[in-house]
Amino acid sequence: MLKLDNQTILLALAVAIGLAVLLQTIILLAMFVTMRKVVGAIREEAENLRSSVMPVIFDAQEILASSRVSLAHSQELFVNSQKFLADAQGFLTRVSPKIESTAGDVAEITRVLRRQAIEMQYSTLEIMERVRMQSDRVDGMVSNFLDTVDRAGGFVTDVVSMPVRQISGVLRSAKAIIESLRGSGAAR
Repeated sequence: MLKLDNQTILLALAVAIGLAVLLQTIILLAMFVTMRKVVGAIREEAENLRSSVMPVIFDAQEILASSRVSLAHSQELFVNSQKFLADAQGFLTRVSPKIESTAGDVAEITRVLRRQAIEMQYSTLEIMERVRMQSDRVDGMVSNFLDTVDRAGGFVTDVVSMPVRQISGVLRSAKAIIESLRGSGAAR
């Protein structure tokens, strides 16, 4: 059996403490290496973030500057629009009685025109009725005249065609007689 005296215990304790210090040193070294890698990765990410954020910041600064200019223009435009509104309000105050008077006059003119349009419509209907009656009358007169002309034409045709047929019959018979006389003289 092993004798445990003070020196052995001290030696074992020194070895254990040495191993613990060595283990702690290895752990600290591993932590240092890991931390160095993490710091490098964080630095790289920070650089990437900076490279992507800086253009946005510069653009934001430009937008802010142009916004200030636009705001100044907007304020100037607002002041001008207030002046314009004041002028327009003064103009409307001066012109409103005239507009109301004109509106009344336009309403009166509209009533007069409506009444005249109704009268004109009535007159137009009356004229159209008279034109229809006259056209019916003229149609009847023309129809009677054409019927009379037709009857007269039939009468003239009958009167003229009868003697013409009789003369035509006489001429045909004379022609037949002459031809028969010629034909018998040629046969001899």
